[in-house]
Amino acid sequence: MSDGVRKPKKALTALFVRTVTEPGKHFDGNGLFLRVKPNGSKAWVQRITIRGKRSELGLGNPGLVSLADARELAHENRKLAQAGGDPMAVKRTARAVPTFEEAVEFYLAGKLAEFRNEKHKAQWRSTLDSYATPFIGALRVDQIGTQDVVRMLQPIWTTKTETASRLRGRVEAVLSWATVANHRAGDNPARWSGNLAELLPKPTKVAKGGNQPALALADVPRWWLALALREGMAARALEFLTMTAARSGEVRGMTWGEIEFDGAATSATTATWTVPAERMKMKRPHRVPLTAEAVALLRTVAGGKPGTTWAKPADDALVFAAPRGGMLSDMTLSAVMRRMQEAEVEAGRQGFLDPQSKRPAVPHGIRSSFRDWAAEQGFDRDMTEMALAHAVGDATERAYRRTDFLERRRSLLAAWAQFLRGENLGGAVVSTRVEGDIR
Repeated sequence: MSDGVRKPKKALTALFVRTVTEPGKHFDGNGLFLRVKPNGSKAWVQRITIRGKRSELGLGNPGLVSLADARELAHENRKLAQAGGDPMAVKRTARAVPTFEEAVEFYLAGKLAEFRNEKHKAQWRSTLDSYATPFIGALRVDQIGTQDVVRMLQPIWTTKTETASRLRGRVEAVLSWATVANHRAGDNPARWSGNLAELLPKPTKVAKGGNQPALALADVPRWWLALALREGMAARALEFLTMTAARSGEVRGMTWGEIEFDGAATSATTATWTVPAERMKMKRPHRVPLTAEAVALLRTVAGGKPGTTWAKPADDALVFAAPRGGMLSDMTLSAVMRRMQEAEVEAGRQGFLDPQSKRPAVPHGIRSSFRDWAAEQGFDRDMTEMALAHAVGDATERAYRRTDFLERRRSLLAAWAQFLRGENLGGAVVSTRVEGDIR
């Protein structure tokens, strides 16, 4: 039986699937194609004839279903259809088993009432939303294995060990509920003893504290160019975080009402961003001077183009909103850097490693890179600490200080922007050319 599907001259590759941004349908053969939407989202789709009727069958998100897995699913669907079966009916039956994200809702519906502390309730859900959902949220609970749990835990096991331990326990609880509810069988893949204990270092043995892995200064311009080639709102948020040396939560929660443009928003080249106290680590408002480069990025995020007018969004609208609305998760920004590192390794390079720990750099480590750069360039230490929103001087000194040196800090960040572009490293221009594929 022929499905009459298009057969491309060249099959897809895993690298193409990960990096393609061109909207449309990209065919792999045997009815399988990758659909890329204008907003950047991707999905596997299979064209197939089921009992004489042409249909399109969704096979999942490429972030969770690899090219090899998609090909295998497409092959099995064709075999079933040619034998007279109905792959769509099989898929509908599978939907009766909840995804992990759905299982969390079912579990918490009965368990949240047991928590007396409202803060604890919020933390329980927040931990799963931030760290579990990006990795296993879309997987059915009967599909989750030990390696999925390890992949979820590894990015934070040594850097946020306490959070990772809590996350493991909460995932174990949700999957235990799924077993009791007859949605899965067998051992719990999030169990520690005799399972994860053989694959991950003991939490008590993991070094506590220490600096977050930072970019080596020599790598910063090349990393910055690679980031510019990345698509998506998370990449733009990471760019803004880098330009301002701000913390992830400060950027992810940023609203348009927090920005004061120096003149009309449509023509201003500089602005000031005031982060409210509740989103600051020191619990006091912090003013951030925005350079011309940062303002240009904001214009792009708002849909404006250079030389054209654009409308500033509503004050309560998030600047860097997630594709489905709401705030980006901390793991989303980390995932951008993780994918950049993976691309480097695939290209045969060591990637962007911390010069001391040799671990891949993470978003928070960019602040350390900024501080190192400022020190090497001879910028005033107190000015750098102010830019990082750290407390400078004792309580008496802070009480008598009448300025936050906003414009001097703007000059500091403008010089940092030059360095990011490779124009200010020890007085020499640094090449930002990158060999090979970096997307």
